[in-house]
Amino acid sequence: MTRDWLPLSKKKKAYARAGVDVDLANKLKRGIGAFVRQTHGPQVLGKIGGFGGLFRASFPGMRDPVLVASVDGVGTKLKIAFAMNKHDTVGMDLVNHCVNDIAVVGARPLFFLDYIGCEKLEPRVFQQLLRGLSRACRGAGCALLGGETAQMPGMYRKSEYDLAGCIVGVVDRTKIVDGSNIKLGDVVLGLASNGLHTNGYSLARKILFEKMRLKPSSRLPGSTIAVGEELLRVHKNYQPLLAKVSIGVIRGLAHITGGGLIDNLPRILPANCDAVIDTKSWRVPSIFQILQKNGNVDVQEMYQVFNMGIGMVAIVAERNAASAMSVLRAKRIGWIKSGTGRVRLKF
Repeated sequence: MTRDWLPLSKKKKAYARAGVDVDLANKLKRGIGAFVRQTHGPQVLGKIGGFGGLFRASFPGMRDPVLVASVDGVGTKLKIAFAMNKHDTVGMDLVNHCVNDIAVVGARPLFFLDYIGCEKLEPRVFQQLLRGLSRACRGAGCALLGGETAQMPGMYRKSEYDLAGCIVGVVDRTKIVDGSNIKLGDVVLGLASNGLHTNGYSLARKILFEKMRLKPSSRLPGSTIAVGEELLRVHKNYQPLLAKVSIGVIRGLAHITGGGLIDNLPRILPANCDAVIDTKSWRVPSIFQILQKNGNVDVQEMYQVFNMGIGMVAIVAERNAASAMSVLRAKRIGWIKSGTGRVRLKF
């Protein structure tokens, strides 16, 4: 008997020879149960691995529940994960970024779905990604309800992948935070970021690795931390802190992602209001100073590309500023004045 006629169980399948190992994918998916079940509560119905995730829509205490959804990715921060061969933190980044995006309207997360597209499934990488997704979902009180893994040889470079996710949350309609109550004289509070979070990595990589000729293992100038370690700091989840503030105190929230303070704050400002930001009211982390100096980046552009040390902004009335600052561990970074719905940076 020749090898051509060996049973399928003994012979590498044609699809696997083409680069897509379905059997490996099935084996890995069978092993995700431990990660996923840790995020499930009584509202999750059905078994893991179905065609669709089942979530019981029961919201006790809410008179008019409104579902809030968002989808996002991690961007070129993945390039740092590839270089460092460390993949759990980007899974956490993805979940936390999505949680923050719905938290700004007052929503709490219900469930999350992930998408992993790759050149070839690597068990160690897949398990690290799932571990990070699961850990962040548990921290957010959010069910990892399902996901999709696609092996696409020829679409991605060897050992590379893309990562995206979708989140669904809920908020009582009467408690939606949309910025409509922002008034002249209100105070702008800034919650500290944990580095670049998930934005500005294309420019950061160009400056650090091309202009400065550093490597991920190089020490960041003036620091004991490696460049790769600094760039993989996990995107903060602000929702648990925001949920501690009394209902009605926060008049507007902005997640400071791509576009920085300059482009994100106007998304919640009334048409007759400007936000004046005192850039000297907080210490800009050294990573941003290094990028600006070595990249010769205009200071105005820095505040449009990077978060500059402020990952979330909350707007409150002056009378509530002190208590909100205490609960949110925030700094007073500006105020609301008459204008046309834009941000004014004060240097």
